[in-house]
Amino acid sequence: MSVTVVVGAQWGDEAKGKFVDLLSQQAELTARFNGGDNAGHTVVNPYGTFKLRLTPNGFANPGTSCVIGPGVVVNLATLLSEMETIQAAGIALDERLWVSPRCHVVMPYHPRVEAVYEQAKGRASTGTTGRGMGPVYADKVSYNGIRLADLADEGVFAEKLRVQLELKNALLRAYELEALDFQPVLQEKLAQYARLRHVVREPFGLVQDALHRGAEIVLEGAQGALLDNDWGTYPFCTASTTLAGGAAAGLGIAPRWIERVVGVAKAYTTRVGSGPMPTELLDETGEAIRQAGAEFGTVTGRPRRCGWFDADLVRFTAALNGCTEIALTKLDVLDGLPRLKIGVGYRTKAEQPAHYWQGDARWLEACQPEYIELEGWQQPITAARRWSDLPRLAQAYVRKVEELAETPVRWVSVGPGRDETLEVPQG
Repeated sequence: MSVTVVVGAQWGDEAKGKFVDLLSQQAELTARFNGGDNAGHTVVNPYGTFKLRLTPNGFANPGTSCVIGPGVVVNLATLLSEMETIQAAGIALDERLWVSPRCHVVMPYHPRVEAVYEQAKGRASTGTTGRGMGPVYADKVSYNGIRLADLADEGVFAEKLRVQLELKNALLRAYELEALDFQPVLQEKLAQYARLRHVVREPFGLVQDALHRGAEIVLEGAQGALLDNDWGTYPFCTASTTLAGGAAAGLGIAPRWIERVVGVAKAYTTRVGSGPMPTELLDETGEAIRQAGAEFGTVTGRPRRCGWFDADLVRFTAALNGCTEIALTKLDVLDGLPRLKIGVGYRTKAEQPAHYWQGDARWLEACQPEYIELEGWQQPITAARRWSDLPRLAQAYVRKVEELAETPVRWVSVGPGRDETLEVPQG
């Protein structure tokens, strides 16, 4: 039996979807435990290329149950669209998809409220995805949320919606924005719920049965560890916990069952939105990495900020999550660069050595990165299918990442396909 948690070891967009897909081929159950449709993942499998935001990986495997746990917030329109896309590809999903009735629902007012917050902050805005994540999680913890279970009873849902629209519309009107009408929202959500009612069912028993039978289970985290609400670069973060420990609460699984934690990291660093990023490259090299890596957000389409691999960050997130191994992605993006740098730490304004965990976002913004420099391999590696196929200098780069992150690198990815993943010799 193995329970594996896959988490992002940077600021998200690390290609977690590929590794969850890879690991889930042998899994009886895969599950999402945090976030919402602000988390995009791209999966390439024999059925095609899928850009998904809510549906757990493993959907292409006929024997795999796919669970959306109560820690996830659900945009009904997004989930319905994804179900249609998957079924149109010839994949039977309905019998295998389980969505917890405890999941909170993203309502039409949540993105509008988020826009108000961003507008009010002006130049200090946090650069959100605009999907309403902050407001829906705020409603959840302030006892103002609406759950899928509420939509099962029209009377209960109508009363809760009436209260929330009164509150939210007051805010929207204060900022001279259009208020939402009760009836259209009520009818839209009831109609959406009716279309997916058959997959709304409590997965706790399913999960517990799988655990006690010793089944292979893969748990998929959204975003990255550096976007965690507590340990990320607050306030430039997300609304949920993005750490491996969040799998316990977000799915309903005791921590003792978790045996492996795979931290997924790019061979360089990217970030979407505002916030500190010490190794960011604002030059031709940064743009070359962006273009070679197609670094544009799956959800937003925004260009991602690009920079050198930051080993201090990944060493921290590996320790924070208890990573047993690292999956290093997009190594091929660095093919054309003659010299490569790796960030190994920082210096404060007072020229003191420093690490990420010693301060907040403003402190980190003021720090300067320290680098080591390595020779680039300057040849294409996308055709490599074994570790031995990689050039010596590419192998040396991976081993240096492994050394600095203080965590074994188990896999290296040189492309989006399943067969473009190389196992790294251990020991």
